[in-house]
Amino acid sequence: QVQLVESGGGLVQPGGSLRLSCAASGSSFFLYGMAWYRQAPGKQRELVATITSGSSTNYTDSVKGRFTISRDNLKKTVYLQMNSLKPEDTAVYYCHADRGRLNYWGQGTQVTVSS
Repeated sequence: QVQLVESGGGLVQPGGSLRLSCAASGSSFFLYGMAWYRQAPGKQRELVATITSGSSTNYTDSVKGRFTISRDNLKKTVYLQMNSLKPEDTAVYYCHADRGRLNYWGQGTQVTVSS
């Protein structure tokens, strides 16, 4: 069993930065593929960024060059550094852990980009 707790969300002006964190409990964190999703009001949840157990990364086109996903296996934490934020990045951001048939979600953290 893995529990995920996100933090770091908040209100930021356009062009600003935030760093989200997702702290995991449980064992074998290093074996899990990790991801960040987001869901804006009235929209479906979308995949933002992924990082494999081997630390390979991938991003949805709209955040490439602005967001960076990383992980610290000793701290059992995955991060999402978000720069040059835009109003369209406003959403609830969710952390996800995946290992075969096992997958877990965090409770989400709100990110609001507004002047």
